[in-house]
Amino acid sequence: MSWTRFFRRSRRDTDLRRELQSYIQIETDENIARGMPPEAARAAAIRKLGNAGRVREDVYLMNTIAPLDMLWRDLRYAARVLRRDKAFAFAAITSLALGIGANTAIFQLLDAIRLRTLPVERPHELVEVRISPDTSRGGRSGSFNGRRPMLTYGIWEQIQQRQQVLSGAFAWSSVRFNTQPGGEAWYVEGLWVSGDFFNVLGVRPIVGRVFSASDDRRGCVDPGAVISHSYWQSAFGGRPDVLRHSVRVNGRQFPVIGVTPPGFFGIDVGRMYDIAVPLCADELLLGQDTRLNRKNGWWLSAAGRLKPGVTPEATRAQLEAVSPAIFEATLPDVYAADERKKYLGFRLTALPAASGVSSIRGDFGDPLVLLLGISGLVLVIACANLANLLLARATAREREIAVRLAIGAGRRRLLGQFIVESALVAFLGAALGVAVAHVLTRVLVAAISSSYVSVFVDLTWNWRMVAFTAGVAGIACLLFGVIPALRATALAPTAALRSGGRGSTASRQRVGLRRALVVTQVALSLVLLMGALLFVRTLYNLTTLDVGFHGKDVVAVQLMHPTLVDTDEQPSAVRRLILERLAALPDLRAAAEVAYPPLGSGGWNENIWVSGSDAKVLANFNQVGSDFFKALGIALVSGRGFGEQDMRGSTRVAVVNDTFVKRFVKDGNAIGRTVRVETGPGQPERKYEVVGVVKDTRYADIRDEIDPLVYLPTSQDDEPGNIMRVVLTPRTSADRIVPAVTRAINDVNPAINLEFTVLERAIQVSLLRERLMAMLSAAFGLLAGLIAAIGLYGLMSYTVARRSNEIGIRLALGAARGRVLRMVLADAGLHVAAGLAIGIALAVAAGRWIQTLLYGLEPSDPATLAGATGLLAIIGLLATLAPALRAARVDPVTALREE
Repeated sequence: MSWTRFFRRSRRDTDLRRELQSYIQIETDENIARGMPPEAARAAAIRKLGNAGRVREDVYLMNTIAPLDMLWRDLRYAARVLRRDKAFAFAAITSLALGIGANTAIFQLLDAIRLRTLPVERPHELVEVRISPDTSRGGRSGSFNGRRPMLTYGIWEQIQQRQQVLSGAFAWSSVRFNTQPGGEAWYVEGLWVSGDFFNVLGVRPIVGRVFSASDDRRGCVDPGAVISHSYWQSAFGGRPDVLRHSVRVNGRQFPVIGVTPPGFFGIDVGRMYDIAVPLCADELLLGQDTRLNRKNGWWLSAAGRLKPGVTPEATRAQLEAVSPAIFEATLPDVYAADERKKYLGFRLTALPAASGVSSIRGDFGDPLVLLLGISGLVLVIACANLANLLLARATAREREIAVRLAIGAGRRRLLGQFIVESALVAFLGAALGVAVAHVLTRVLVAAISSSYVSVFVDLTWNWRMVAFTAGVAGIACLLFGVIPALRATALAPTAALRSGGRGSTASRQRVGLRRALVVTQVALSLVLLMGALLFVRTLYNLTTLDVGFHGKDVVAVQLMHPTLVDTDEQPSAVRRLILERLAALPDLRAAAEVAYPPLGSGGWNENIWVSGSDAKVLANFNQVGSDFFKALGIALVSGRGFGEQDMRGSTRVAVVNDTFVKRFVKDGNAIGRTVRVETGPGQPERKYEVVGVVKDTRYADIRDEIDPLVYLPTSQDDEPGNIMRVVLTPRTSADRIVPAVTRAINDVNPAINLEFTVLERAIQVSLLRERLMAMLSAAFGLLAGLIAAIGLYGLMSYTVARRSNEIGIRLALGAARGRVLRMVLADAGLHVAAGLAIGIALAVAAGRWIQTLLYGLEPSDPATLAGATGLLAIIGLLATLAPALRAARVDPVTALREE
């Protein structure tokens, strides 16, 4: 059989009809030639041919596939039905498109962040090597740099020497590189990588070469840089002679030696790297402060490729076996006895790394799973509403269905026709949903991204995306299509014809099902509204939280240059000159040096003893200038702040916060107490006299509880590095002081790099997760409430229409219209009350899933539950009011005449 014949049936049928007519005409002419009258000749020709319709049918069946033919006819019929009922088609397809599009968009992000493997050779052979989470929790101390500081350089060297189960291993650190020679910094995404990084991953360059082990050896003098394809295009315009050029990284030029393929973005999912340099270059950039020699400098991650035939279990066993020797060889000298014992107890393990690593995954993975569940509930509510609409349409078509059943149509045939109609709606909804997902996914990525965080995710479609979208559409079709189809075709023809389509048992059953669907919609809508209010209130709690300082318009500026490192001849000369120039600016109220700006990404803690107590405790530390408390409006509780008397060589002093006093000073008087910091064997003693107490402030994360905090003066810092941070309080807006500050620092040294951060904006960026959850959950909650209201409105409208005769009789017998109004409202109230009761139980039960995403609230918060219940009750009342008023205005004469 030719497929052309199958898809051009009307043309084939026309040709066959003409052929049959031609045959009859030829036979008629021959009969006339034999002497027969024209009428008799034509009748004889027709008798000889036989039943022309049967002939056409036989030929048609010979040139078709019966199941496909039936499906094609049902699709054409369904298309005609949808064209005829445009309002239903619009409502059904649009609601499905929103539900399927939301689910597809969120799953697409989940797939990109969690499920998709790295675009490298045999990604399932990759494992990440790190300290076992079971033994390292809270155990590491020292300096931490980079986005994933899991290992020190010493540990990485030991892993290379001692591991025997990996065919190749590599280390990396994901950071930002400054590419400007001076002035305001311009950062790109950077990678510190070991020599075998690209080779172990199987990444081949498209221009030049990538690093080898010989490129990454201690003491490297002129290492090169490997750049990504996107950076090659943006920074060099894709020039073929890129290998003749160099890139600037933190003040030093690196010759470009290669370009990686466009599909490779690195190993950190969510970020696209721009420039990669070897680990050995750290010594060139940082000099004596290099992290290559710092035994407690955590800044690297490591991974490797399994040898053929080696299992992950065997890999973990071998790494654990060599762990004691590795940690014994890399033990930091500065560790005290407790820290030494904890460090020597660490064990290495291997974790699957086919999907890479990702900080975005940690921050947004669980919220996206929760959002997928929320959008799934919205789709269920939409399907319940569509099922209600289909039940209503089935009621309106009862006589049509009854007639078709009465003249011999099989129930299976009608059932198939209804399901094909539902499948067509689901297909059109899914097709439009893909377009909705395309837009929504990019909105989500933009919501996660900001000027401080650039997010890159691969949003290309794969088989999982196709399977998910098709699966969601199929499930939706089953949810809203099958039950109405079964109900519609379960009609008794005689009962339907006798009742005129009204009042039949099947109709009463459909009403009961429609009521159950509406109750389900109300219950699920309450769950979503409850979650939405909890996330909105969480965002409100965080945005209105008292952080303890004036963050509005305060600017933190980071300066970086080798001249900022003190010398014995001129201690702090450059730093002091910079502060003097800034203080002289007329648009600044105050300027103060600080080691870690509030609510930034850095910080450090130490084990200490407080005089008067033998207990060793843990406290956070920061170094600040003398005007720091004034610049940020941090109130002094007692004692004094830092001043000119607190210089190198004088008594070392400290200022502590309120929480420090409450926890560690029993009598509440901290002034004059001594804070002694734990040091390792042979290390000089470090102790400080407390001279002041200030109000509490948030330290590193706005969500964290306030911990004890010790402030030290920067003027007593013995080893300031090549990075200086200053907080600025402007008299005007934050943006207006940037040019003046830049000019003032350029006057000191134009080669100093600057990076500006407005604290208030940084705080807002840190709340991206909460803002995303509040925005999307509120949108989904309101959409669910609207769908439930539409469902309730449709049910009550149908109920009023169905009971119009009863209402007319009541009014004719003297019932007041207000009583009819209350009767309809009470009926609707029962549905809403039942849905709310079920929804409250579901909301309380589901609350434990979102506990970790809330702040300052319990999942079963009574006020939030009452607010969600009241809001949904009001929505239900408004949805019912119009049908109730319509019922109260029924004309008894008209209603009785319709009967």
